[in-house]
Amino acid sequence: MTTVTLRPNEPVEVALRRFRRSIENTGLLKELRARMKFEKPNERRKRKMAAAVARQRKRAARALPPGKMY
Repeated sequence: MTTVTLRPNEPVEVALRRFRRSIENTGLLKELRARMKFEKPNERRKRKMAAAVARQRKRAARALPPGKMY
């Protein structure tokens, strides 16, 4: 359970922003959305494989030296 306590003289909007950020960091919203609909096992495997390939491509792109500036 995510809780945020108000600091002295802190506006409610700032506390709400901290609460939203903490929920996003814990991954609570992602899990909630995942539980809202059933995902078949092969769809889950496909999604995870696509995410792994994207991570691998990003890692490979970072490892390369920067291209020409012009």
